[in-house]
Amino acid sequence: MLHWVQYIRGYVTIRVWGYSTERLLNLCGNHDILVWNIVNHGDYDTMNISIKGFFALKPLLKKTGTRAAVLGKYGLPFFVSKMQRRKVFVAGLLCCLIFWMLTAGYIWNIEIEGNYVLTEDILLDYLDAHDVHVAMKKSRLHIEDLEKALREDYDIITWTSVQIKGTTLLIYIKENEMPSYEQTDPSGKMQGTDIVADKAGVISYMITRSGVPQVAPGDTVEKGDILVSGAVPVYNEDTTIRKYQFVKSDADILIRYTESVSVKKDILYEEKIYSGRQKKMITLGINDREWNLRFGKIPYEEYDISSEKKQVRLLDRLYLPLFYGNKTIREYEMAHQRYTEEEMDQIIQDEWHKIITTLDEKGVQITEKNVTIKKNDNNWVLNARMQLEEEAVISVPTSTEPVPVEEPPEDETTKITAE
Repeated sequence: MLHWVQYIRGYVTIRVWGYSTERLLNLCGNHDILVWNIVNHGDYDTMNISIKGFFALKPLLKKTGTRAAVLGKYGLPFFVSKMQRRKVFVAGLLCCLIFWMLTAGYIWNIEIEGNYVLTEDILLDYLDAHDVHVAMKKSRLHIEDLEKALREDYDIITWTSVQIKGTTLLIYIKENEMPSYEQTDPSGKMQGTDIVADKAGVISYMITRSGVPQVAPGDTVEKGDILVSGAVPVYNEDTTIRKYQFVKSDADILIRYTESVSVKKDILYEEKIYSGRQKKMITLGINDREWNLRFGKIPYEEYDISSEKKQVRLLDRLYLPLFYGNKTIREYEMAHQRYTEEEMDQIIQDEWHKIITTLDEKGVQITEKNVTIKKNDNNWVLNARMQLEEEAVISVPTSTEPVPVEEPPEDETTKITAE
């Protein structure tokens, strides 16, 4: 607290030397002149003293035969004095402060965390469709409504949190690992779900835990066929169906099918040969607008442009709609090249590895495969015929309609009433 008081009043650092420095300090104490940070340097002393105390020091210096020189000036009075001589700087500083105050009421950055199934592009398009975007006023954003809309429009989202920090809109979401396909009718009763085939093939494995199986291992199915029904029939004594009990079907099912893959790679290819000549230009931007500062036209016929752009950030989450960076223009020429046999063999092997990796990531097992490679002067062709096995099924709302309730005949109703 004392430091701020001294800064507001202003103070100077002085160098004192002469006949009797100790006597000078004693006189300062007798005359209520405050000095601090006194450091002895042998032949001289340095200390801090207030502006008022410095002007009251002159008769004491003469009385003690000592001398003083100012080493530094600090505090608000000196800062204001400097700013009065730098009017352009002060005007620019004020404009920056006004600009910062005006832009602080807008959102200039959107960050989304916790999304895995839903990509950032999907969520940004969803926000834009709901009029939530960069450069919108914070006052127009209704956080609770946005959180509710995200949970209602995406069944996979189980929890949301929307916050504004500085000029950044932070959206945290939590996704459900297994989306629910349960649906209810207008009365609130569950309709149930069916398991249907997502690919055509042969059922190689099947264990049903809930629902009524419609096929058995070894059966051939087409895409869209019902494998397990979510409508469990309840029979009358005469074996007619009285009603259905709707459940969510649950089963482990594997479908075996055959698939062919062909990959063609040309031996000849074009490659960019960079000459080493390049030019750079400065990039400045405000929101969606961008200006490139360069001198003259681009002197190259063929070139690449790589850019590096950063957004101005004052604090951790306080972004401004200002961008800066640079672009690099690199000259190149296209040259025809030819792969060697070793390079082609490696390329084909890499392509085959990508196919296997992709199938493995999807949970598809290869039970049989037949791979051939045809070579000629222009290209190599990889042909693979594979027998695959996977859980190629999806859950959908059951297509079975409830059994209608039969009304008793009108004459029987009249007879019962009369009796």
